[in-house]
Amino acid sequence: MSEQVAEDKISLGTKVSYGLGALGKDFAYSITATFLMFYYTDVAGISAAFVGTLFLVARVIDAFTDPIMGMIVDNTRSRFGKFRPWILIGTIVNSFTLLAVFYTHSFTGTTLYVYAALTYILWGVTYTIMDIPFWSMIPALSARRVEREKLVVWPRTFASIAGLIMGGTGLYLVAELGDGDQGLGFFLLSVLVVISFVLSGFITFFKVKEKVVLGNQMEKFSIVDVKNIIFSNDQLKALIGSILTFSMAAHLVGGFAIYYFTYAIGRGDLFPIFAAVSGAAEIAGVLIFPWLCRYLPRHLMWYVAAFFPALACLILFVTGIFSPESVWLAGLAGAALRFGTGIGNGLGTVMLADVVDYGHYRSGQRSESIIFSVQTMLVKFAGAFAGFFIGMGLTLIGYVPNVEQSDETIFGLRALMIGSPIIFIAISVWVYKSYYRLNGSLREEVEESMTSMQIKGDA
Repeated sequence: MSEQVAEDKISLGTKVSYGLGALGKDFAYSITATFLMFYYTDVAGISAAFVGTLFLVARVIDAFTDPIMGMIVDNTRSRFGKFRPWILIGTIVNSFTLLAVFYTHSFTGTTLYVYAALTYILWGVTYTIMDIPFWSMIPALSARRVEREKLVVWPRTFASIAGLIMGGTGLYLVAELGDGDQGLGFFLLSVLVVISFVLSGFITFFKVKEKVVLGNQMEKFSIVDVKNIIFSNDQLKALIGSILTFSMAAHLVGGFAIYYFTYAIGRGDLFPIFAAVSGAAEIAGVLIFPWLCRYLPRHLMWYVAAFFPALACLILFVTGIFSPESVWLAGLAGAALRFGTGIGNGLGTVMLADVVDYGHYRSGQRSESIIFSVQTMLVKFAGAFAGFFIGMGLTLIGYVPNVEQSDETIFGLRALMIGSPIIFIAISVWVYKSYYRLNGSLREEVEESMTSMQIKGDA
């Protein structure tokens, strides 16, 4: 048993390489998550309502394509394993679509709207090809939860660094690269992102290799299996409800922030500061996550993660009454929000790996990528729903791009940024408390079963 534990430890080289893989791919994700709504509305000139609807429609498509991609990955058998080939293929294909997305401003009229819709939907589908195998490698790198907790810190930290750099320097780089032309600036920034994205994809492909091989390697999954795996796993459904609503809250605050600083405060230059503080706090949350896991009961961790976004909303509410233009209080709110998000991201990934083991324990079928396809779908859907909510919200409060906003619109911006996230946080806590059970004796029972299977397989 002691030899097995030693072999199941993940090397530092693997952790660093996996983290660098996340750095590049999250540069690609963060440029869209942070700036795409703004790029579409204020640079390309597309209506906010159309953009919000497009984001939501694309995610409905993902609800079908993401699990299918998970099935394809789980059915893959190659000398490079089943994850790494798709990571490399997806990285290259998604890079081309990212460049196409940030070329949207070159079109006008009906062509503009059709081009935006087609390229954005294609971006979502191709991102799936890379993201699902990337995250679903985690259960295949170690069967032990403590090792997974240590591993997750690396990709989540590098992903947060990517978000920090993009949020803190993105608009500055757009201005410098475009020399006053925002459309050109965003396109050239996407070129730089793609270069780092491709390099990171090669690092992951060559340096991160699966070690844990469980389940029947001759087994192939069908569409019916995909449906059964997802809908018969009660803990997966509980985790979906918890993570989705939690992520929606974070996306809403982040999505409204650029409009809030630009129009409600009238200081668009403060957004990069807010983004940088938030990004640094998210990194701190990710780094402290494994330490908290050692000293806090496992069932309390989700409450800790949810507490900080709720605190952020409270700070923003108080700020709106006493000091609406206080950069320090706004930064403190952003720090609280993203600190909790950092903890939640790390915890959610480990919990999903637990759900993979739980599904295997219950049914005998092991399907890392089908189950982890849910994470990719949730991340994109949370961002899309937030985009839809923001687009419709901006329309309802009378937002008009590139002009001074009315008092009513400014009040609406503050209300939407502060009030709506707290509702989703409350729902997330309720779902977790009511339905999630893989945080005590059941989780220990599942882990013992998985370790036993691996030992027998090695023997």
